[in-house]
Amino acid sequence: MIDTIGTDIPDGEERLRLDVEDGIGILTLCRPRKLNAWSWESTRQLGLFADRIRFDDSIRVVLLRAEGRAFCAGIDITAPGGAITGRSGAERTRNYYEAMRWVHERFRVFAGLPQPVVAAVQGYCLGFGFELALMADVRIAADDAVFALPEARLGVAVDAGGDLRIAREAGAGWAKLLALTGRRIDAPTAERLRLLQQVVPVDELTKTARAVAAEIADNAPLAVQGIKRGIDAYADAGMAGALDRVAMNAAITLTSEDSREGYGAKGAGRPAAFEGK
Repeated sequence: MIDTIGTDIPDGEERLRLDVEDGIGILTLCRPRKLNAWSWESTRQLGLFADRIRFDDSIRVVLLRAEGRAFCAGIDITAPGGAITGRSGAERTRNYYEAMRWVHERFRVFAGLPQPVVAAVQGYCLGFGFELALMADVRIAADDAVFALPEARLGVAVDAGGDLRIAREAGAGWAKLLALTGRRIDAPTAERLRLLQQVVPVDELTKTARAVAAEIADNAPLAVQGIKRGIDAYADAGMAGALDRVAMNAAITLTSEDSREGYGAKGAGRPAAFEGK
């Protein structure tokens, strides 16, 4: 049985799509022409789908995937409403802080779904895309996948706690190296750092990830969900407080002159000249 679940998302504005098949909720990033770049609207839609999945007993496991040649290339800087305003620097910083808390609330619902999430990653998995993948319980990548947290190169903080999740999985040293340099790593390196559970050829990604999801879906739901909750309670101890600090760091850096310089330099294809202000 296949069921496509709708939301109040207008036609043509879909960032994600949810289909249900044989106990698997297939959550698809569906803007391949934009390399599934992330936006405020993407976050809103993720929250809508997470709420639907959470209370849907027909979904025993979630398969997180993406259309096209990239999983998610990071922030969509062309999306409307990307900049947050304020009457003063202090108010603008406060507004960014509240906006990041809003993002974290929706990501927290997704990461905390009772159903396990299996991510299938191909191509670019950068910035917010990497952070989204890190929220999955099991991560399987194609051998062409590329991962990075490039935020420091743009003058902003790692917004959604991806560096914290890397520290949890790979250790603080690797989290600092990747987040402080913004360097890219390939799928075999990510697997060696325990950020991935499996790497497969591109043409085997869908089949492999679907098989893992089906294996989980076949097991007893109460046991599966209890196991996930128990492991997360141990692994995520201290995460809430750390994420609040992340939200404030994001607010400060997003309103800085350095971030304007970083994004301007990227758009112009020149090296950024940061001044720490």
